[in-house]
Amino acid sequence: MRTKVFLLFLPIFWISNMVGQQSYFPERNGKWEQIAVTTAGFTEEGLEQAVQFALENEYSGSRDLRRAILKGFEREPYHEILGPTKKRGGPAGMILKKGYLVTHWGDVGRVDMTFSVTKSFLSTVAGLAVDKGLIADVNDKVADYVWDGTFEGEHNSKINWEHLLQQNSDWSGELWGIKDWADRPPSDGGIDDWKYRKLNTPGTVMEYNDVRVNVLAYSLTQVWRQPLPMVLKEGLMDKIEASTTWRWYGYDHAWTTIDGMQMKSVTGGGHSGGGIFIATEDLARFGLLFLNKGNWNGKNLVSEAWIKGATTPSEPNGNYGYMWWLNQKGERHWEGLPESLFYAAGFGGNFVVVDQEKELVIVTRWLEPNKVDDFLRMVYSALR
Repeated sequence: MRTKVFLLFLPIFWISNMVGQQSYFPERNGKWEQIAVTTAGFTEEGLEQAVQFALENEYSGSRDLRRAILKGFEREPYHEILGPTKKRGGPAGMILKKGYLVTHWGDVGRVDMTFSVTKSFLSTVAGLAVDKGLIADVNDKVADYVWDGTFEGEHNSKINWEHLLQQNSDWSGELWGIKDWADRPPSDGGIDDWKYRKLNTPGTVMEYNDVRVNVLAYSLTQVWRQPLPMVLKEGLMDKIEASTTWRWYGYDHAWTTIDGMQMKSVTGGGHSGGGIFIATEDLARFGLLFLNKGNWNGKNLVSEAWIKGATTPSEPNGNYGYMWWLNQKGERHWEGLPESLFYAAGFGGNFVVVDQEKELVIVTRWLEPNKVDDFLRMVYSALR
C-alpha cells in the first residue's frame, strides 16, 4: 500500500510568504518556520513524489548499526567495534529554502549516528583553528605543530594540514591500535601487499581512510589543547543554536594527555563506532551555515575564505575538497545535477547537500546510498 506523505507537519509554524531575500535562521527549540511548497518554487506533486521515493528506498542494512557496521566492513583485517554505536531510526529528511522549511519526513528530532558526515564537522574545526590563528597556514607541516613522533620519518614529516584535510596524505603508521593499511584496503592483493606497498608522495593520491582522518582529529586536539567536542560546541553549535542532544565520540580507549589532563580523541567517522550522533534538524542547521558562507544571522562564525577553500577541488580528486564532496566532473559526478553542489556524506545514506546558487539545503537519513542521486534529481525536477 502506498504510504501517504504529508508536506506540512505540526508543530512547525506555517508562514505564507518568504521575507524578502533574507535567509531565515531558526531559534533553538523554537518552531521552524515553514513556507508553502509553491512559494519555495516547487510543484507540490513533484516534491511529494521525491519524499515518497525517500520513504520507499530505506537503506537496506540492519537498523542495528553494530551489525550493519560489521557486515559493511567485513573485508578489513582485524576490524572490530571500538566505540559507541546506536540502533537507528527510519528514513528522515528536510528540505530548506533560504533556511525556511519546505518539507520534512520521518523523525527529524531523533539522534542517530551520522558516520562520515562527521568528517565535514572535523574539517570545520580545522577551519576554526585557521581562522583563530592556531594554524597559520594549511600548507604548514603538521610535524611543526605535533612533534610527539606521530609525524616523524622521511615520509610522514612531509605531510601538511591540507594533505590531511583532502585525504591525500598517505600517512603511514598505527593509531589507537589500527594500522593505516588495514583500513579500507585495496580490492586486490593480500596483507603482505598492503603492508609493504610503496607510499605515495603526500598530495598526489586521494585515499579514503579513517585512520588518517583520526590522525587529523588527534592533531587538532593537540593544537586546540582541549577536547574537540568542546571546541565544536562553543565555537559553532551553540552559536547556530543547535539542540543539546548531539554527541561526538571517540574509541573507548582513545585517550591522550595534554597539559596534564586526559582527553578523549574523537573519530572522524563511525565505521568502528564513534563519530557524531546528531538529529536531522541539527544537520540542517550545519548545512544552513554553509549555505550562508559561514554567516549565521549576521555573525561570521566560519570565514568565507575557509568555506571557499573547503569546497575547492583537490588536485588528485576533483570531487573532493576539505572533507566535503563536490559535484564536479569526475568519478563521483551526479549527472543532471548542478556542478555547484557540495555535500557531506556518511555510511547508510546520511547526506547534507548544499546548493548556494539555488539557496537549498537538503538533508537525508537512511536513504539507500545508490538512490541518493535519483532522489536529488526528483527534487530538482520538482523545481518550477
